[in-house]
Amino acid sequence: MPIYEYIAEHPEDPERSCPMCRRGYELRRSLEREPITRCLYCKNPVRKKISPVSVPRLTAPLSVSDAKKAGFTVLEKRDGGEYEKL
Repeated sequence: MPIYEYIAEHPEDPERSCPMCRRGYELRRSLEREPITRCLYCKNPVRKKISPVSVPRLTAPLSVSDAKKAGFTVLEKRDGGEYEKL
């Protein structure tokens, strides 16, 4: 189930939002359900917030020594289809 973030339509106006929707909050909702338009606490308008996605960046392939330092077992294919531990 995806996590959706919601924030008040007017977070700078305390008259139109509660502390919860001013800061924003997360909800786990199924894809079939309609997005909410009102705060669950104060019933004032909220909007769905677009959040950044965390994607790891790998700039260069790991070397054998880096892989070993990270705790991986490094194998190399030898003649006859057998693998040898490096």
